[in-house]
Amino acid sequence: MLTRIFELFRDTSGTEEQPSKEERVRIATAAIFVECARADEEFSPAEKEHVIETLRQRFQLPQEEAEDLLRESKRSLKESSDLWTFTNTLNEALTLEEKTEIIEEAWRVIFLDGVLHAHEDYLIHKLARLLNLTHPELIDAKMKVLDEVRNRPAP
Repeated sequence: MLTRIFELFRDTSGTEEQPSKEERVRIATAAIFVECARADEEFSPAEKEHVIETLRQRFQLPQEEAEDLLRESKRSLKESSDLWTFTNTLNEALTLEEKTEIIEEAWRVIFLDGVLHAHEDYLIHKLARLLNLTHPELIDAKMKVLDEVRNRPAP
């Protein structure tokens, strides 16, 4: 569905119109989650499922649109040379509270496999800086998610 929406923005002359602000926020958010999932060199099926479900809930999307959004974010990441483009979009559109929620969800993605790898730790600190979050805000988000993980019932 989102793929069709993005195709509507494409011009046959080769120029493309920019997606709406809302779509850019969605893509940026998804891209951050994908980067966190891939930071340990593996984007597991469980991580993919978690990211899709998070996108569905956060943006009230049907399954197919969340999957399209995931694909579009991966394409955008391939075309991008850095994460600043994505975090700048979020900085322009979101409140501090909303950006903190994104970082919390990024921590959830990272802790999904139960291990914090050095690359993941580096990435989340970089994302926090790019999102203009303080170190205490980052650590508060981390501790909140760790408490959730510790209190989650065993499968």
